[in-house]
Amino acid sequence: MFLIDDIGRYFIMIKLSFVKPSKFRVLKRLIFKEINDLIIDSIPIVVILSFFIGGVVSIQTALNLSSPFLSKSLIGFATRQSVILEFAPTFMSIIMAGKVGSYITSSIGTMRVTEQIDALEVMGINPLNYLIFPKIIAMLFYPFVITIAMFIAIFGGYLAMAFAGVPSEAFITGIQMDFIPFHIFYSYMKTLLFAFILATVPSYHGFYMKGGALEVGKASTSSFVWTSIIIIIVNFIVTQLLLS
Repeated sequence: MFLIDDIGRYFIMIKLSFVKPSKFRVLKRLIFKEINDLIIDSIPIVVILSFFIGGVVSIQTALNLSSPFLSKSLIGFATRQSVILEFAPTFMSIIMAGKVGSYITSSIGTMRVTEQIDALEVMGINPLNYLIFPKIIAMLFYPFVITIAMFIAIFGGYLAMAFAGVPSEAFITGIQMDFIPFHIFYSYMKTLLFAFILATVPSYHGFYMKGGALEVGKASTSSFVWTSIIIIIVNFIVTQLLLS
């Protein structure tokens, strides 16, 4: 019953986030602030992780292609498929659940503890629209981050193979081999769903938390766990629907 109550309150929160909007001038300022905090500030960690994980994927693929009868172009093919289908949209989203999700939960939770949310309600402002709606709009730019992750990861794999002595032409041929454009659509479809989850689930845990300052840390941990679980479940459902 507790889980059902949470699910119902979550969807009510989403609905109320779109009603009784604040002034456009105020929302515009909040949206640009959230884009900077949630999207722009996430790019450095995405670039670093993507580069090295792309290299690791290529190296591990190369180690499993020790047979001289297998073309080295398969390394580029496997790297591209791994990055586009799973690594960039799903793995990076779980990492963002720790980075972005914890930030959202702690910031809203701190406002709840310090009674700033109560003050917004007293002033006649819809706190859900004021706090959560800008985050949802800002996370619509999340596919931009995932695009960067895709390019950097494949580039990291390319450099790793260049240092390992694999011909560049073979790796590039593998990247271009048997390319299916629908996989890009599938990847971005997942990314948009994950972006919505990253914006709303941590917001829910922050907005409805109870207790004092100590509970903010617990809410952030709970937010990360549930966001990761939901992302993995949604990933399974979308993959089953679109690729099976």
